[in-house]
Amino acid sequence: MSSIVSSHLSFGWNDDTPLFVDLSFTVPGGRTGLVAPNGAGKSTLLKLVAGELSPTGGGLVVDGSVGYLPQTLPFEADRTVADVLGVAPVIAALDALAAGDASDAVFTAIGDDWDVEERLRAQLDRLGLAQLAMDRALGSLSGGEVVSVGLAAQLLRRPDVLLLDEPTNNLDAEARGRLYSALDDFGGTLLVVSHDRVLLDRMDRIAELRRGEIRFYGGTFTEYEAALDAAQQSAESDVRNAEQLLKREKRQMQQARERAAKRSGTAARNVKDAGLPKIVAGKLKRDAQESAAKSDDVHAKRVDDARSRLDQAERAVRDDDVIVLDLPDTDVPAGRTVLAARGLQIRVGGRDLFADKGIDLDIRGPERIALTGGNGAGKSTLLRLVSGDLVPERGEVRRADGRIAYLSQRLDLLDPARSVAESLAAFAPSLTHTRRMHLLAQFLFRGDLVDLPVAALSGGERLRATLVCVLNAEPAPQLLLLDEPTNNLDLVSVGQLESALNAYRGAFVVVSHDESFLAAIGVQRRLRLADGVLS
Repeated sequence: MSSIVSSHLSFGWNDDTPLFVDLSFTVPGGRTGLVAPNGAGKSTLLKLVAGELSPTGGGLVVDGSVGYLPQTLPFEADRTVADVLGVAPVIAALDALAAGDASDAVFTAIGDDWDVEERLRAQLDRLGLAQLAMDRALGSLSGGEVVSVGLAAQLLRRPDVLLLDEPTNNLDAEARGRLYSALDDFGGTLLVVSHDRVLLDRMDRIAELRRGEIRFYGGTFTEYEAALDAAQQSAESDVRNAEQLLKREKRQMQQARERAAKRSGTAARNVKDAGLPKIVAGKLKRDAQESAAKSDDVHAKRVDDARSRLDQAERAVRDDDVIVLDLPDTDVPAGRTVLAARGLQIRVGGRDLFADKGIDLDIRGPERIALTGGNGAGKSTLLRLVSGDLVPERGEVRRADGRIAYLSQRLDLLDPARSVAESLAAFAPSLTHTRRMHLLAQFLFRGDLVDLPVAALSGGERLRATLVCVLNAEPAPQLLLLDEPTNNLDLVSVGQLESALNAYRGAFVVVSHDESFLAAIGVQRRLRLADGVLS
């Protein structure tokens, strides 16, 4: 079986910021899901394994050939599907041979890939791309189709080790299902970075990258979460016990000091009353002081040991921050019409995107709506029409008074040059500085973080910055439109997004294929866009 072995691996960036220091681990054969908070180095670790980055210390040994699908694929709009799949030269050589060219160059180009077309079609069919023309340009494909083509390219190479970084981003439910099936049948070593809980539940083990170390948990992601929950409860119990022990040891040390002082005073009076010589009295006093000092040292050591146990217990407790909010200004009365659209139509690529009658959509009260559909069905375009970002060719949209906030997949609502604090001030100018700092703290922006420019934020931080601005804007939004908001978020950030949306009292429409996320935010109504029809 192939494997990945890291020995005392170290890696740092050009500014000497260390990311990994003396990291050792072994990824065995089978399926391994890699989880960690944003910024912990998951994607960097995959690049090191793939050979795209070099360690600054230690080493990595990969047993077998490597296939790697990065989170952000190199995108050139005019590249063809055949170019991405890496089969263009072989197919051209096969075509030349069929036309009568039997030169050495043709046979060299073909090599051992005589069955490439058969394997290619089987792989594309498996991923739902059977009808995809080899000369199709990437610029004409949806985001999900590009990801599927990239995965097909890696599987065609038949690697021993396959590295995937967030492979289900931008994939619709059907495409995710096909990906799951393809990975189930992969026989080598699979290492997947993902926040997709359904995919992680198909793993043989979970590897957690935390605080510069990797720890392995046997079983699925659900079993990993259960193990973490049990460990968290045990750690919290250990903290409580350690706190009680520390209090008890401090109390006993104080009581011992009080007893020693009392004995010392009593002994001094007894020596005086007995009329003992000074040399004898002095020795008795020194003996008493030494005895008290020894007792104090014993209790002080016990206090230090108890404090050390408490520190160790506290380090074992996970400190993942949770967003807790109350957003009364976003309240929308039940039954109030927030939006009414009739016959919406827009042309894309010279053709109508939706069916002849266009799209009708009504949103009333604090509805929680999930918008689903296949890749390329027009979900993002519909959100932009609803928000007013796009103007329809036909049809009309009536919007209630109040803000509509649209969060695109790119999270580009905020000015990247502004700090987080400046961004909130722009959205809510009447708030006092103290109130703004309180709101930022609720969204986990504290200390120097509030002065960071938006451009310097991680994906999870940028989402939180966008949410604090949008949810506290003047006026507050009555309708939120969210397009694949969990893409590129770690699982902690997904949980924070869920908390924020559960505190929101207005209506929202969310495009997502993450069923666990949709269940967590209490979706009440589902709409599906397919073949230009919203149902």
